[in-house]
Order: sequence, then C-alpha cells, then structure tokens
Amino acid sequence: MNPSKILLMLGFLLFLFGGQTKAQRVFATNYSYQAELKVFVVAQEYQADLKVFKVRNEYEATGQNGKWFFTKYDYQAKKKIFFVDHEYQAELKIFFVDQAYQAGWRNAAKKHLLY
Repeated sequence: MNPSKILLMLGFLLFLFGGQTKAQRVFATNYSYQAELKVFVVAQEYQADLKVFKVRNEYEATGQNGKWFFTKYDYQAKKKIFFVDHEYQAELKIFFVDQAYQAGWRNAAKKHLLY
C-alpha cells in the first residue's frame, strides 16, 4: 500500500477515535461567548437530542454515550458549554436521566457537536 494512503487512513482513524476518550468532559461556562456549544435542558425526554447522565468520576466519561463529567476548570474539559434560557437559542437539547444505562443519543445527527 502506498505510504500516502496509509497516512491518510491513519489520520482518518485518529479523527474518528482520537477525541472520543475525553469527549464527554464538559465545563459549564458563565457566559455564552466563552462556550463552544449552547445547550438547553428540556422538560421531557422525547424532546432531547441527547439523554445525559452526570457521572461522579472522570474515567466514566469516555466515548460518545451521554455520560458527562463536569470539570471544575475549563482547561480540563474537552467541550465548554453554556446553558441557555430558551430552546431556540440552543444547538443541542439535553435531558438529564437518573440512571447511567438511560444515557444516549436520541438524535445521532447532532453527535458531531461533541467532537
């Protein structure tokens, strides 16, 4: 196989899997201009793009499975989010669930927002 194709495939694999290990470490900013993503918490599960479970330990927040670890400082997070007051302001709608097994995507088309 040609070396340029190998490098291209390696780059693609790193893009797909490289960022997933820290993708669910989030920091909630105080101002919208500090955030990479605007999030709205919906009242009902069926309204959400993503069902989120807040984990207690950082190591539990791997992959793109809706298990979020909220960091104390912004530099520790993979994504900085801002909780908006109105649904129309949000790029992503979430619903907080009570159990880890309930977490996950309802609208996988929005998955790219957390990469």
